[in-house]
Amino acid sequence: VQLQASGGGLVQAGGSLTLSCAASGRTPSNYAMAWFRQAPGKEREFVAAISWSFGTTSYADSVKGRFTISRDKDKNTVYLQMNSLKPEDTADYYCAAGTVKVYGLPRRGYNYDYWGQGTQVTVSS
Repeated sequence: VQLQASGGGLVQAGGSLTLSCAASGRTPSNYAMAWFRQAPGKEREFVAAISWSFGTTSYADSVKGRFTISRDKDKNTVYLQMNSLKPEDTADYYCAAGTVKVYGLPRRGYNYDYWGQGTQVTVSS
């Protein structure tokens, strides 16, 4: 599986952006697709994940209620709709694909086998 992320940019605080992650090839039905982010000088952190088959979702507390993850099976694409953006959302955002675990959608990066390149999101105050 190859992943291509896009949609980053510069936006003012309170604004919105939508990130896209296009997957090449067929995405296995037992896969989870996720977004992670890494700000300068900080560790990578989980943002959101979605089950490819069932569409169940999971969010980090810091983005819950502001971000929405979704997928389009026909387009083999995962989206991250980001609303009410804050300066602390500034980071490189990465999409990832990995197997859904018995306990649900994984939140640790090591559980994901495939990664796209980052797309930069900058939120100005």
